[in-house]
Amino acid sequence: QVQLVESGGGSVQAGGSLRLSCVASGDISRRHCMGWFRQAPGKVREEVGRVDTGGSLSGLSDSVKGRFTVSLDNANNTLALQMHSLKPEDTAVYYCAAQFDFWGSTCRKTRLYQSDFEYWGQGTQVTVSS
Repeated sequence: QVQLVESGGGSVQAGGSLRLSCVASGDISRRHCMGWFRQAPGKVREEVGRVDTGGSLSGLSDSVKGRFTVSLDNANNTLALQMHSLKPEDTAVYYCAAQFDFWGSTCRKTRLYQSDFEYWGQGTQVTVSS
């Protein structure tokens, strides 16, 4: 079992920045693929970024490349999402997710979906006003 707790959401104006954190606890010592997803009202949950806790692989979706960075602090079991140049279309509930990934195969997929992950945080709201 893995527990995930997100923090750092809020309201900002377009062009602003926010940093989200996700603290993982429980059986997190094994290799996992950890990801950030977001879900806007009426839309499907979409991947924002990912990190392989057992390797150097990380990635971001095309819609946020150049504006967001994803990082992992293994010592503190914390996944971070640094967001710059925020746009109104970034408004969504942001979720942290984790999936046990012994071979690293999940994190190597071209695209990740909600169904790829077993563990989820409660979500944190990000609102960007124009």
